[in-house]
Amino acid sequence: MYLIVGLGNPGAQYAKNRHNIGFMMIDELIRSPAFGPEKKNFDGLTSDGQIETAKGLEKVLALKPQTFMNLSGQSVQKAMHFYKIKPERVIVFHDELDLAPGRLRMKLGGGHAGHNGLRSIMANIGPNFMRGRMGIGHPGAKEDVLHWVLGDFGKSDQAWVNAMNDACVRALPVLLSGLPDAAERYTTEVMRQAPAPKLDTRQLNAQKE
Repeated sequence: MYLIVGLGNPGAQYAKNRHNIGFMMIDELIRSPAFGPEKKNFDGLTSDGQIETAKGLEKVLALKPQTFMNLSGQSVQKAMHFYKIKPERVIVFHDELDLAPGRLRMKLGGGHAGHNGLRSIMANIGPNFMRGRMGIGHPGAKEDVLHWVLGDFGKSDQAWVNAMNDACVRALPVLLSGLPDAAERYTTEVMRQAPAPKLDTRQLNAQKE
């Protein structure tokens, strides 16, 4: 079984935040008829499903931790322990300041780069899990970061956010293929299906305001 996690904060007031793009990806995933209804489990919301890959059906547990971002690792660890899932089969989708809006990079392992959700997961299960880094861009100044990530996506962002989440879901058979370069192939396929928008400086400045 694979554990596919989307990071975010629970509650309607956070639902459209940039910080919640991981939740948005999971919401898109579990719309598939191959996934069951959401249930409350492991301090989170889960949905059981399966994904067809070139090597056959893979069982998947989709998880949205409801512990708030800083304690996400507790929820992830509980699900892993119950299903005896190895860290290498955990895939975490999260917002990434250091990638331009609409860019995605999938990688195994690495640091947390100040992301509190990743920091919590690493503290609970170690660093050897897959990270789907979903670019939201950087506001430019460190003091603006909190306001940026806890701010809502703008209307002009919705097209690329929706396209990115859709592509992340559609390309999952590539990621779950078991090939040695699956992460790189997945990144390429997502970017092929949903190319990142070309934003000029004026658009970026307008989003910050």
